[in-house]
Amino acid sequence: MRELRFPLRIVDGRRLAEPYRQALKPGALLVDEEGRGRRLPRFFYEVDSWLTAKELELAPNFELHEFIQTDVREAEVLRGFPRYVPCALVLLAGALSIFRDKVGAMVHVAANGGYRSPQHERSHAASTHCWGTAANVYQIGDELLDSPEKIEKFREIALLSLPYVNVHAYGHGPGFTDDHLHLDVGYVTVVPREAAGEEEWGAREDAI
Repeated sequence: MRELRFPLRIVDGRRLAEPYRQALKPGALLVDEEGRGRRLPRFFYEVDSWLTAKELELAPNFELHEFIQTDVREAEVLRGFPRYVPCALVLLAGALSIFRDKVGAMVHVAANGGYRSPQHERSHAASTHCWGTAANVYQIGDELLDSPEKIEKFREIALLSLPYVNVHAYGHGPGFTDDHLHLDVGYVTVVPREAAGEEEWGAREDAI
């Protein structure tokens, strides 16, 4: 029987060309808002074109392009193709697929609301968006998430259906949201089985 494999090439971020390493900072240590160190992903999937992103379904009802829609606030080298996304993005898509089943409607990820590199203008502290594990949802079905009632309604559904997911409450300032629903699965890094061995890490410490 033919073995089906995930179609995107796995790359070691520390072996990419210098402009990509500067933008992605693979394996670098960031500090979160609580002063805790969080190490960025090292392994990425290579996306060769927008057509690939449009055609590749990461999880039921979620295609890759929905998580990589960014604008001029993203690092210039990451606005075109090839583009590189952390391997943990597939876990985020799986979580949102479960959430969509619970709400029974389309879940719309905002522009700049999926994966953002550490060089993106909205990437502050150790934002989970830099791990490819966070999504900002601005609309569910026909409902725009533009009020405390709507945000808290869907936040409760998310917390009940995905108890391992962090969902920001309505409010203003860091850790809160007032015009979308933020969901993230934390600082997860994924090392696919086909990825390079970890013994190469030390040999590339000066790559960043």
